[in-house]
Amino acid sequence: MNFEEIYQAYFHDVYLYTKSLVADKDIAEEVTQETFFKALKSFHQFDGKKDVKAWLFTIAKNTYFTQYKKEQREINIEENSAQKDVQLVDYLMNEERALMIHRFLHAMKEPYKEVFSLRIFGELSFETIGYLFGKSDGWARVTYYRAKKKITAYMEAKQDEGY
Repeated sequence: MNFEEIYQAYFHDVYLYTKSLVADKDIAEEVTQETFFKALKSFHQFDGKKDVKAWLFTIAKNTYFTQYKKEQREINIEENSAQKDVQLVDYLMNEERALMIHRFLHAMKEPYKEVFSLRIFGELSFETIGYLFGKSDGWARVTYYRAKKKITAYMEAKQDEGY
């Protein structure tokens, strides 16, 4: 069996299996597509000793759990920094404070300056930012978080000075 035949024969079964793991049909579809992408990449290693369906289900299960863990880490990071994001947006809403932030941002060292700018002003995903730098999305997320932390600390210091 070639890969296209496997895809045609098992896509629906893998989708239903994935749907049993997660109730959201969009996520199930995404995991199913990722499963077949991973299967295609490693198809040359499949020796045919196992059942193709079981092999695909294993890939689907692992793909789902990997994605679930990644989303949980992102949620924790976002929840921890949500309050500081609101504070930063409040600062940006005030023109004078926005100018202070832009001045500080301009003086920041790379890659913090560019990662922060790409995320906030360019509205790029962490995955895209990481790709631009030849790094991972985790690297982009951490770099953005550190830049945001520096800006927040700077603004808090300025606020203490009476600005």
